[in-house]
Amino acid sequence: MPGTAMSSLPTRLENTPAETLRGIGLVIAASALVPGLDAIGKLLVTEHGLSVGEASLYRFCLQVALILPVGLALEGAMVLRSPQIRLNLGRGACLAIGGLCLLGGLRFMPLGDTIAIFMIGPLIVTLLSALLLKEHVGWRRTAAVFTGFAGALIIVRPSYAVFGPASLLPVAAAAAIALYLILSRRASRGTTPLAMQFFAGLGGIVVLGAAMLFGHPFGIAELSFSVPRGAWVWTLIVASGALSTLAHLLFVEAYKLAPASVLAPFSYVEIVSAVLLGLLIFGEFPDAPKWLGIAIVVGSGLFIYWREQRSARVPEKPPRLR
Repeated sequence: MPGTAMSSLPTRLENTPAETLRGIGLVIAASALVPGLDAIGKLLVTEHGLSVGEASLYRFCLQVALILPVGLALEGAMVLRSPQIRLNLGRGACLAIGGLCLLGGLRFMPLGDTIAIFMIGPLIVTLLSALLLKEHVGWRRTAAVFTGFAGALIIVRPSYAVFGPASLLPVAAAAAIALYLILSRRASRGTTPLAMQFFAGLGGIVVLGAAMLFGHPFGIAELSFSVPRGAWVWTLIVASGALSTLAHLLFVEAYKLAPASVLAPFSYVEIVSAVLLGLLIFGEFPDAPKWLGIAIVVGSGLFIYWREQRSARVPEKPPRLR
């Protein structure tokens, strides 16, 4: 299904400079929220005994449970309709696979390390946006993306532990989420953001449910199922679902307003948020090289934002009369 969806992507999607700036603001807000979701997931799987599949499945179930009543209240039956149902279900499958791989990485690696490796995602988004959406990617934007990625590598210096087998999980997560974001551009046509996330949630539930049904009987620990106990555990699960819903609604609207290749560098904000949460929750204090990396990441995003603001302020030249 994802392969079919990709073959039907449009050649180009146009947006005004003002829409692009709004998309940038939304993706910054969403990127700042996502590490909070990851931190909760890490707590659930490392300190409260939930399997990776179980934590992911609860998140998607809550996403659907939260979006459905809100969507029915705001949009009525429109939240249950979409001309792109298969494409949105495919988005959900990508999101489920990405979330499963990322939580698996978080079980074995520190939060900052996992997010830093996951930040190859913007490079994949930029590549896919050029190949599938036919978006123009200039040398300045390309340089900013690679500069931001270099900052990510400075934040967490490579080591054998990071680039061992466990590091393949965040890499797989980055690829799946990059495809999810690219497909969101195509799926936004004729479908409201609430409907998009409702059907994506259903797609995620189907994929994760099938994985759990297969993994649990065969004793695969990361796909096992149990009933969470304790009010605090359920509070974390509900918070995880709420943050996931909010963040991805912001992402959907952002990628509807702006080209994927423009928005990609701003997802590096996730690293900044992850480092701060690592300090507050897990006691990981950034050293001098990490602060340098954060400055590079933020600087690359601000450079592209400055370029977009300049484009928005400069009016288009009228056609020359012959």
